[in-house]
Amino acid sequence: MTRWTASDIPPQHGRSAVVTGTGGLGFEDALALARAGGDVIIAGRDPQKGSAAVNRIRRAVPQARISFEPLDLADLASIAQCAVRLGKTRDSLDLLINNAGVMVPPKRQETKDGFELQLGTNYLGHFALTAHLLPLLHKGSNARVVSLSSVAAASGAINFDDLNAKRSYKPMPVYSQSKIACLMFAFELERRSKAGAWGITSIAAHPGIARTDLLHNAPGRWSAHGIARSILPFLFQPASQGALPTLFAATSPDAQGGAYYGPDKMGETRGFPALAKVPPNALDEAVAARLWQVSEALTAVRFEPDARENMRTFTN
Repeated sequence: MTRWTASDIPPQHGRSAVVTGTGGLGFEDALALARAGGDVIIAGRDPQKGSAAVNRIRRAVPQARISFEPLDLADLASIAQCAVRLGKTRDSLDLLINNAGVMVPPKRQETKDGFELQLGTNYLGHFALTAHLLPLLHKGSNARVVSLSSVAAASGAINFDDLNAKRSYKPMPVYSQSKIACLMFAFELERRSKAGAWGITSIAAHPGIARTDLLHNAPGRWSAHGIARSILPFLFQPASQGALPTLFAATSPDAQGGAYYGPDKMGETRGFPALAKVPPNALDEAVAARLWQVSEALTAVRFEPDARENMRTFTN
C-alpha cells in the first residue's frame, strides 16, 4: 500500500458507482472513478452544483460516463425518491460512497424529518440511502459500500439519551458523534452482510484534514473554523489527496471488508492510504447493534436485499 495514488485504481469499465456530494472529496472521488472508466452518478442536493461538477469532469475526461442525481440527505422522502429513480434506470449497483456531510453549524439545526442536522445528514441519511439501495447492491458485482468517517470520530460517542442533541448542543461533540456513528455503521454493515450472505463488502475511510469547503459551508467563512481553513491552508492537504483513502477502499483489491483506512502521516491528518486506528468506542458491537435498531426505527427502513421488500418501503 506504499504511496498508493489514484493512478493505481484498477480499470472500472463496466462498474457503476453512486457518490454522494458534488464538491470537495465527492467530486474527487467521482473524477477519479470516471477517469478509470466507471459509470458514475454524483448525487447531491443542489442541481446547479451537480451540473457544474458533471461539466467539470466531462471537460477533464471527455469520454466520462457521468451524471447527476438529485438527493437531499436531510430529507428521507428525497432519499427514497432517489432510490426509486435509480431502481428504474439500472438493474444493479457496484459501489456506493457515502461521502457527503455537514460540519459544526454553530447553532442547532434540524433536517426535514426533525433530526439534528449533522446526525441526520452525515449518518441517518446515508443509513437510509444504503438500505434503499441494498437490492441494487445485492445484484452488483463485488459490490462495496464505503462510508466516510473522520479523525473527529476519535473523540466521538453515541449519546442515546440525547441522540439528536435536543437538550444540549455543542457543535464539535455532535459532529464527532455523527462520524463515529458512520464508522460503527460501516463495521455493523459488514457483519450483517456476512451473516446474511448479502454479497456486499462494507469498508470505512477518512480523509485526514483536507482542503474542502466543508468548514466554509456550515460554520461559515468567518467562523474560527472557517478562518483557519482560509488563512492557514498549509494545514490542510489537497482534496485530491484526502480522497485517496476512500478511493483505495472503493477500488483496491487489497482493501479488506470491515477495515478502516486513512492517511498514514502526522497522526492520520495527511499522507497516503493506510489502515487507520479504530477508536475504542467504535468497537462496541452491542452499541453498534443498538444504534442500528434505533436508526431503523427513526428512518423507517429495513435492510432487505430482496427488491420486492424494499419496493414496499420505497412506496410507503
